[in-house]
Amino acid sequence: MAQREPSEVMQNPLVQQTSRSRWTALFWITLSELLVMSVWFSASAVVPALIQAWHVSGAAIVWLTSAVQLGFVVGALTSATFGLPDRIRPRTLMGWGAFGAGLSTAAILLYPDGGPWPFIFRGLTGAFLAVVYPVAVQWVATWFPQKRGLAVGILIGGLTVGSALPHLLTGLPLLRHWQGVMGGSAVLAGVSWALVLWVVPENPVPFTAPVFQWNSVGAVLRDRPVMLANLGYWGHMWELYAMWTWLPGFLLASWAPALPHLDIGQLVGWASFATIGLTGVLGALAGGWLADRFGRTAATMAALIVSGAMSLVIGLTYRRGVWLTLLIALIWGFSVIADSAQFSAAVTELCPASRKGSALTIQMAVGFLITIASINLVGIAEPVMGWSHVFILLAMGPLVGIVAMMRLRNRPEASHMANGRR
Repeated sequence: MAQREPSEVMQNPLVQQTSRSRWTALFWITLSELLVMSVWFSASAVVPALIQAWHVSGAAIVWLTSAVQLGFVVGALTSATFGLPDRIRPRTLMGWGAFGAGLSTAAILLYPDGGPWPFIFRGLTGAFLAVVYPVAVQWVATWFPQKRGLAVGILIGGLTVGSALPHLLTGLPLLRHWQGVMGGSAVLAGVSWALVLWVVPENPVPFTAPVFQWNSVGAVLRDRPVMLANLGYWGHMWELYAMWTWLPGFLLASWAPALPHLDIGQLVGWASFATIGLTGVLGALAGGWLADRFGRTAATMAALIVSGAMSLVIGLTYRRGVWLTLLIALIWGFSVIADSAQFSAAVTELCPASRKGSALTIQMAVGFLITIASINLVGIAEPVMGWSHVFILLAMGPLVGIVAMMRLRNRPEASHMANGRR
């Protein structure tokens, strides 16, 4: 069969339509992801108010975040086991996942005095997000057979901003109470539902999700290069969500004595949004660019080294200077997310096509289980170690990730990543 000339390919209406529409699709999918992800930390952003309103301890309230992580794991495994991404169009699955996440968040407003139901609804929120986040990544990937690293990096940047959005909502005059923040996040998830169902352009290329198979789990676990990439991701996840969860509490405790005449809650909300959201999106974009240019292991190791160092030193700034603490926090927020998308990209490059779905599901499910452990460990250890030392515990994750990436880099299979850039 004769090879088609580039001019013939470019004249193909399907190729032209995809090329014209993909950046529009990326914009709307990213915006939708940003809005719905605001429900993830909607409870974490108002922890002090919830402790007072529900008359519970700080250790108990942490399970509002851990419940989301656990629900996400259960939802991801259920979705993958039944092949939902392969059976249901991404528009439908992601759209109704966003609607469910918003509805389960809004339902908490029916329980102003707390009780067990808010924790159950947070678990449901995580389960619904499990058919939003992974599906969005796969959906973007179908739009971008080329420049996929950059496209997914942009999507992860939107996820990061969305995760930080509740901290911004706490600073808005009309949303100062916890009901306003959680209700506002639920409304944003509803907007996401509408955008996904009616605004995102239709992809002319058929959507095919990688399939999860339980009988492939053993093969994935025995695949050493894939497991090294997974180990790097798991080390990254040990640090990431615990940092996102506890940084606002650290800033509040650190700055309150030095700024008695300011609205410290509003200041911490803005600082948390800047740290997690604004610098986070820059980190996600930079990480994608660096990985494509210098290699996946090089970029991930650099990010892990910087973020691990920040987890070690930020405690030294506790109550020693607002601007110094903010500077370290911003660097941490930039570096802690810069490597996130690259571990999944590495698995797709290292793993045979028949096992990609299983490998990615294992990576994500174990990763979010690990976040439950690290989030709760910080909560348990802080009264003992104090804010000046507790974040040292998070440095264990980057250390494990760096070792894993060094070993992966030295293996011949690493040449399959990032067009041979390892």
